[in-house]
Amino acid sequence: MVFILKFLFRRSRFCGIKNMATHNYTIVTDSATDMPKWAIEKYNLKVIPTPVVIDGKDYFDGDTIMPAEFYNILREGKNVTTYHINQYMFYTNFEPYAQSGEEVLYFCFSTGIAGTYNAANLAKEDLLDKYPDFKLDIMDSKCAAIGFGACVLLALYMKENGASKEEVMEATRFHFDHMEHIFIVDTLEYLYKGGRISRTSAIAGGLLDIKPIIEVTDEGKLEVFQKVRGRKKALMKLMETIGVRAYKPENQVLFIVHADASDDADAFIAEVKEKYGVKKIVKAFLGCAIGAHTGPGLIGACFLDSESPVQSYIDKLVAEGCEGWKFE
Repeated sequence: MVFILKFLFRRSRFCGIKNMATHNYTIVTDSATDMPKWAIEKYNLKVIPTPVVIDGKDYFDGDTIMPAEFYNILREGKNVTTYHINQYMFYTNFEPYAQSGEEVLYFCFSTGIAGTYNAANLAKEDLLDKYPDFKLDIMDSKCAAIGFGACVLLALYMKENGASKEEVMEATRFHFDHMEHIFIVDTLEYLYKGGRISRTSAIAGGLLDIKPIIEVTDEGKLEVFQKVRGRKKALMKLMETIGVRAYKPENQVLFIVHADASDDADAFIAEVKEKYGVKKIVKAFLGCAIGAHTGPGLIGACFLDSESPVQSYIDKLVAEGCEGWKFE
């Protein structure tokens, strides 16, 4: 009964925001979404690229460095680091919207992983000094990779179907809070380089063929929550976790991501469809923002753990698809 009351309250609160609807707005995000190319093209989506440093030279995720090339560079053992989009970069990306008077809704990479949110807000403060009428809403996703991208895609789909900015923000906050991200990592090398495991654990894990299973926590951080011996068992655990955590997987769009392991992803997708009756799956390539810290070979699944307050949009997407969307 308590759950039902909470759900009805959430629904009524969502419906109430229709009274202050804003329909003329632009959605912007960053490359940590791992947004598929087809989605960027369909929605003419502005994606601010994450910086990547390779042997001391700056590149930009999805712009001057693409995932397939990036993982070959990792395998070659080159020195690769990332840093978050800084205040100046945000300023230059947001200023054209301020100049043209466009209202912007920016969905931001998790503060649990990078300082992107703070940098974006500092840029906003500077822009408001020069353009006091500029309307910019910044939402911290506390999400990463295609789990982040999934929430943004659903927001874009809602906007395309007439949802106001307020409706999109309300629904997307729920999706951010209830998006599960489960990844299996093929090597411990990059977790060690990123300081997430010790050198001793990396060496021992390599000898024992340990495959970490990583999740994004409620605080938006990447954490190892389980370790399994062997890739086959790790994939089985990933499959099992979908069954345990996903809300009616057959009634939602699932998102599968890989780090230059397309064949493994295809086999996993086929099994997910058969086991759980999933009708719609989006496949994505893990970009540089997370890939630099997890390495090649990763396979991940992202999905909602609860019924969405805008489930009718998702039901329509599952039943009818959408022109321009690419499903597996």
